[in-house]
Amino acid sequence: MTRIIVIANQKGGVGKTTSAMNLGLAFTESGQRVLLIDLDPQGGLTAAFGIDSYDIRRSAFSLIMYSHVSLARVMRPVRERLALVPASIDLAASEVQLAGAPDRAQRLRASLRRGQLPFDFVLIDTPPGLGILAANGLVAADEVLIPVQCQYLAMRGVRALMDTIVRVKKNLNPTLRLTGLFGTMYRADSVHAQEVVDELRAVFGKRMFQTLIQYDDAVAEAPIVGLSVLEYMPRHPIAEGYRALAQEVMRGSVES
Repeated sequence: MTRIIVIANQKGGVGKTTSAMNLGLAFTESGQRVLLIDLDPQGGLTAAFGIDSYDIRRSAFSLIMYSHVSLARVMRPVRERLALVPASIDLAASEVQLAGAPDRAQRLRASLRRGQLPFDFVLIDTPPGLGILAANGLVAADEVLIPVQCQYLAMRGVRALMDTIVRVKKNLNPTLRLTGLFGTMYRADSVHAQEVVDELRAVFGKRMFQTLIQYDDAVAEAPIVGLSVLEYMPRHPIAEGYRALAQEVMRGSVES
């Protein structure tokens, strides 16, 4: 059975795209078949695979806007056992175009449910904020994975997201559940970062994964050459961190 996981946080710059790419590769290293979906109009995940989001005929926009467009026509293989539904610049207009549509938050879900998914995991990368595109990710998914930057202000955005998850579960997607939260941009030598982690563990308990993703220039350098951190520096602590996180996620969600 395919697990559809949305990676979400209303705050930008917390590592959603980096996590989608590297978790996807970590899953494939364990033999899993993975589909990545880029719902961010900025197209960071798409660009990380060397694809120009300004020069795409069919994209995530096509899946959301046109019911006759199939997943098979949009996705493209990017690695062994790994495919991508790229983002195009058109996604920026989707919020306006879908504003009056009664099913505006359910378009992606309908597209994914039209046929069988030949994947073990689908990871959905969402834009910052809690608009229509993020809502499409939350409604289409079975699970939510939340990256949290290890800084105090980043925690405030988590509360708003948790409220949104409750509303989506109540009104649009009753089977949605929390897979867990994990810390990103963690600095082991920072007292502040450790205090944030301690507070997250106190608030969220077992819903906070043990793995903490550190920050290093390798995170910024890898996409420049079209690689994940796992490919760019396979033995780097960040690469090992995503492998460890992938194992935690594969063991199952922390919330029934």
